[in-house]
Amino acid sequence: MYSELRPFHLAFPVDDLEKARDFYGGVMGCQEGRSSDHWIDLNLFGHQIVTHLTPKIEAAACNDVDGIAVPIPHFGVVLCMSDWTELAERLHAKGVEFIVEPQVRFKGEVGEQATMFFRDPSLNALEFKVLADLSQLFAS
Repeated sequence: MYSELRPFHLAFPVDDLEKARDFYGGVMGCQEGRSSDHWIDLNLFGHQIVTHLTPKIEAAACNDVDGIAVPIPHFGVVLCMSDWTELAERLHAKGVEFIVEPQVRFKGEVGEQATMFFRDPSLNALEFKVLADLSQLFAS
C-alpha cells in the first residue's frame, strides 16, 4: 500500500514548555529541533513531534484493552526490543510513574506485544510497544 515508511508528525498540547523540554529531552532523550516561546520540535525515534503551549490540559479517559485501563487518547512508537528495553530502563531510572508498567499483553495471541504507558508533565498519555511479530501490527 505504501512505497516506504515515512516519519510521522504529531503536534500536541503542553501547559509548560520548560517541563516539556526537560521531559522529552532530558528523560526521553529526544533531540530538540526548531523551537520558539510557543512550541518545540522534537525527534522521537525518527518521528517529528511538536509540543504547543496551551492552557491547562485534562487527563485522558480510559478504555479497557485486554484487562488494562488504557488512556485515550495516547501516542507513541512501535520500537524494536532493545530500544524499548532501554527506554523502559531510562524511564524507571528517572522516576517516571507508569500508568501501565512495562509488560507483555496478548501473550500467545495475534498481536502479542510488550507495552508500557506513562504521562508527560502535561498529562499527555504515551505508549511504547514492541510486537512479537511486527507483521501482525495491522492483523485482525
